[in-house]
Amino acid sequence: MRISGGSAKGRKVGLKRAFIQKEEGDELRPTSAKVRQAIFNIIGNEIIDSSFLDLYAGTGAVGIEALSRGAFRVVFVDDNEMRVNIIKDIIERFGFKDRAVTIKDSAYNFMQKFSTPNFFDILFLDPPYASDECDIIFPLVDNMNILRDNGLVIAEHASRNMLPDKVGNLKKVKTYRYGDTSLTLYKKRAKD
Repeated sequence: MRISGGSAKGRKVGLKRAFIQKEEGDELRPTSAKVRQAIFNIIGNEIIDSSFLDLYAGTGAVGIEALSRGAFRVVFVDDNEMRVNIIKDIIERFGFKDRAVTIKDSAYNFMQKFSTPNFFDILFLDPPYASDECDIIFPLVDNMNILRDNGLVIAEHASRNMLPDKVGNLKKVKTYRYGDTSLTLYKKRAKD
């Protein structure tokens, strides 16, 4: 996998060992180059100077691409220690260490513990397709108030799974389909 745009364009991300399944349910399905390109086409200039959260980071390719394209800061969250260490290594090699934080934790635990309100501009989540993680995480995004008003949530999911039109103050803007994969964009409305 290679970074498709920005200061690290063309640099290789991901190592074979990052894709090894350590235990049942630990499969890694990296975001394809086509879908990663689509994510940043959808976000556009919103990425510049943004605070970006990459939940279920996996290889870290989406968050690293965000850094390459001008995100001010990226927080990577993954529950696999080896993947977290690989992301740390790539971030350091690419010169992004001062703009990135990697956290080994589940998405649910991270969301429960994170206490800085209105911290993120963009949240990308790519949970395992066969899980119900979106149903669990979306209410936390709304309730924990970690996303700024007018902030964006982009969820990568199986095209056969429809996501809700609204979750609290998160309102669906559009779903983009790329074969078996879809990206659904939400925007956070300001609370009344």
